[in-house]
Amino acid sequence: MVLLQRLRHANVLQLYGYCYQDSNDIPDTLTTITELGSPLEMIQLLQTSWEDRFRICLSLVRLLHYLAHSPLGSVTLLDFRPRQFVIVDGELKVTDLDDASIEESSCTSNSDCFMEFPARNFTLPCSVEGRCQNMNEKRNLYNAYRFFFTYLLPHSAPSSLRPLLDEIVNATGELHWGIDETAAQLERVLNLYKSGEYLQNTTRIPKTEYKRVPEAFIPDENYRCWPSYHHKGCLLSVFDVNEAIEICDSYSQCKAFVLTNQTTWTGRQLVFFKMASNHIVPDPDKITYVKVTG
Repeated sequence: MVLLQRLRHANVLQLYGYCYQDSNDIPDTLTTITELGSPLEMIQLLQTSWEDRFRICLSLVRLLHYLAHSPLGSVTLLDFRPRQFVIVDGELKVTDLDDASIEESSCTSNSDCFMEFPARNFTLPCSVEGRCQNMNEKRNLYNAYRFFFTYLLPHSAPSSLRPLLDEIVNATGELHWGIDETAAQLERVLNLYKSGEYLQNTTRIPKTEYKRVPEAFIPDENYRCWPSYHHKGCLLSVFDVNEAIEICDSYSQCKAFVLTNQTTWTGRQLVFFKMASNHIVPDPDKITYVKVTG
């Protein structure tokens, strides 16, 4: 509870209050009141869009960057598992700080700075002050790699971002980077994605002609794609109309798409992709594009 009070950050579960009360004959039981989050279900996360999975990794890295430079010093999460986190409005937040530690391990030689994990071991340098250098930070970072990055970062990412994402995964898996560099690289990915720069190396000339139908919607004619924001249709986020055309051209069943006025957390527009345009209805908030054939 004290740590929740002291460690104030967007990715630390917010403490609203607490009270002492007797409970079941146990005197002075402490009850804390925190914001409500959803349990982190890794299987469900793997079925969501890359954009949402990237948000989880980005919020985790922002949290670890804060913990490495917190007012209490460098904080490590000794019990670092997905169940220690919840999701609040799409953001990852740490909820359990019972096993947090601010003590950097003392040492007399490098061999005292041994970190053991199920698949890898690391030996960190022992500083002249007799402390293992950045052990708290590196422990958090490797756990982020093995529990989150390997599963969530590269899978179904935009092809032009894959080399950078692979570099991030490899560098954290080998502990070549600290949290500062890792955070900077993930922020770079976010900027490339939000600005549309990741599309610059792709062909931006549409292969197919589309007819623009303003204030119109196709209510049916859905087909399924994966990953989709809608379980019964193909609803994806795009940077602009040209990217929507590229996506539609890449699906053989796609014959039209509908721009909605809804956006994702990065500001990208949500688009329904359709397998026909036989039934178009008026809708002031949408714009339909129909593939011109023949």
